[in-house]
Amino acid sequence: MNKKIAVLGCGAIGSSVSADLTKAGLDITVIDQWPAQVEKVRTDGIEVTMPDGVVKTRLNALHLCDLSSARLMFDIVFMCVKSNDHRWLAEFIKPYLKPDGVFVAIQNGFNEESLASIIGKERLIGCAVELSAEIFTPGFVKRNTTHKTTWFAVGEHDGFLTPRVKEIQALLNNVGVCEITGTIQSAKWTKLIANSMTMGPFGLLGLGNTEAAHLPGMFELSVALGKESAAVGEAMGLRMEPIFGLRADEFAGSTEENIVTAMKTLLGHVSRGRTAPIHDHMKGRISEMAFISGLVARKGKELGIDTTCNAAVAEIDRRINSGELAMDRSNFELLKQMTSK
Repeated sequence: MNKKIAVLGCGAIGSSVSADLTKAGLDITVIDQWPAQVEKVRTDGIEVTMPDGVVKTRLNALHLCDLSSARLMFDIVFMCVKSNDHRWLAEFIKPYLKPDGVFVAIQNGFNEESLASIIGKERLIGCAVELSAEIFTPGFVKRNTTHKTTWFAVGEHDGFLTPRVKEIQALLNNVGVCEITGTIQSAKWTKLIANSMTMGPFGLLGLGNTEAAHLPGMFELSVALGKESAAVGEAMGLRMEPIFGLRADEFAGSTEENIVTAMKTLLGHVSRGRTAPIHDHMKGRISEMAFISGLVARKGKELGIDTTCNAAVAEIDRRINSGELAMDRSNFELLKQMTSK
């Protein structure tokens, strides 16, 4: 392949994707807003440490301000940023994506409608992702999912199987296991359901995933969160899908059984790490939970569906973001108080 590929975002996820694609011999340009990270990875390279190995490579990296004079046009853009940043960065990269180029957002959340209004729906390929990684020091990533346990699903929004979606699958197979789906919106919402059950409550506490998952009452609360999210998705015309590489027969139970299966499978992938909102709060940044639990709560209100649990998670997260609360395990008691019915 001689196509020019941009990875927009060089945080934990973008670094992991960029390192694997670069090692595969592809023409990768990484673009990021973190100056120290850009300087480090293009001078000394990126080091991604996984439970089963290390990937080291130098990256072709640009600061945001470098792109206007670089005279580059990209065939493919992988956007690897938090949902908070998706709109302005989509506008930023739009002039550098070829008219027949392809844009793939590798991120949590459900931002396709928003991205389509900027990039154009005809240039979007949908992507659901499970890749757990952390970065606190420029140039060094701790990746919690291996190549075997990292999972992607990609698909056209009209459900058709096209050459370009097969091409994206082949590229992402360098990073993890990538499947093609004809129902990408449902796959993305199923991942959002799983995130609402784990990222949502765990991200308020500052605990590792395993410790948070075993708090008394957490399992029941997670299931309640998932049932709300599933009900909202169903009202939107979306159904739960077997994700994370699960087979259809492993995902053939009741809605509640499938919710539990998805949550347990996700936790099996990320048991070593801490969920993404914790990284954001530790860095003094606003988390993206407004685009996950907050989205469920907003959609639930529009559709007349009770989303008390997701609304409580979103409200406590808002208070942490504003400095009204500290990220602490005591927030679990507050969450239980706010969700008791």
